[in-house]
Amino acid sequence: MALKCGIVGMSGIGKTTVFNCLSKSKVGAGAPKTTNLGQIEVPDPRLKVLFDLAKSAKIVPTTVEIVDIPGLVKGGGGMKGGAQFLADIRQTDAILHVLRCFDDDTIPHIEGSVNPLRDKEIIDLELISRDLDTLEKKIQRLEKVAKSGDKDAKHGIEVVNKLKEHMENGLSARTFSLEEKDQKHIDDCFLLTVKPVLYVCNVDEESATHGNAYVEQIRKAVADEDTDVLIIAARAEADIAELEDENDRQEFLKDLGLEEPGVYKLIRAAYNLLNLKTFFTVGPKEVHAWTIREGMSAPQAAGVIHSDLERGFIRAEVMKYDDFSTLGSEAACKTAGKFFVEGKTYIVQDGDILNIRFNV
Repeated sequence: MALKCGIVGMSGIGKTTVFNCLSKSKVGAGAPKTTNLGQIEVPDPRLKVLFDLAKSAKIVPTTVEIVDIPGLVKGGGGMKGGAQFLADIRQTDAILHVLRCFDDDTIPHIEGSVNPLRDKEIIDLELISRDLDTLEKKIQRLEKVAKSGDKDAKHGIEVVNKLKEHMENGLSARTFSLEEKDQKHIDDCFLLTVKPVLYVCNVDEESATHGNAYVEQIRKAVADEDTDVLIIAARAEADIAELEDENDRQEFLKDLGLEEPGVYKLIRAAYNLLNLKTFFTVGPKEVHAWTIREGMSAPQAAGVIHSDLERGFIRAEVMKYDDFSTLGSEAACKTAGKFFVEGKTYIVQDGDILNIRFNV
């Protein structure tokens, strides 16, 4: 399941450093302004528990794709290359908005001063501006259809105009209340600001644990949004990622006052932002984590493993992670009545251990 998080932000605020921390890449901050692609391995301590109990040969974690989109500048959406950058955002499922929340005279800010609230507004307005262009084109298309007397098209014009008016006040599409029956009128617009957003405050080492005044400004500004604000000392975490010795990494984290890399929290938050769940397959060859969207049925989950499993789905044998980790084996789960056989209507839950029975 190819799921993507796009990293956006002003030029020169540490966005690519965050990308490197997440994807374990080594893209230089001064690299040409191109879109960088990477993969995030989603940290999940349950994998190690299952690996030990099943005595498997290897662990295969689940992943999410991450896209480092070149930094924007004020008015950049209308400049050469800006349209492509915004198109790259359109291809993502969620947005990680990185904001500079640290002072450093040796790293000049493109706007001349550090002000994360201003930076957020610049990016928001760039995305809103592009969405307004999209909505205007959608209205024009609907008006052509409405001339023939199509009532649905006429209603669609009303819906899109209301959203347009909402966004002309500087508000994102995701904050617009829309009835489910009207969703169809904007779904094909693929709006940038309808995507869920996670705000990532890039701070200095001293602020890695509790943040700083800049972070508090952002928290207050987005208090009414359905979002999270995460803190990451990207430069320090990039240094940690370079260390080969685990003891050295742990010592560095301890010095920062962290129990785990902030990037782990960020990865898990991005995973949750996409409304994703994890199920497992367990065997002697491997313990494998698989990604599904919340609400997917057993056949759909089987299809994530291989299309043949969905096509020929018969049933799913299900154990819960908590039961398996406590009881220690499949046999013990069966004895305790914790081994379940589910059909096509079963909705897979986070932490389910599945064995798919199929025939093609």
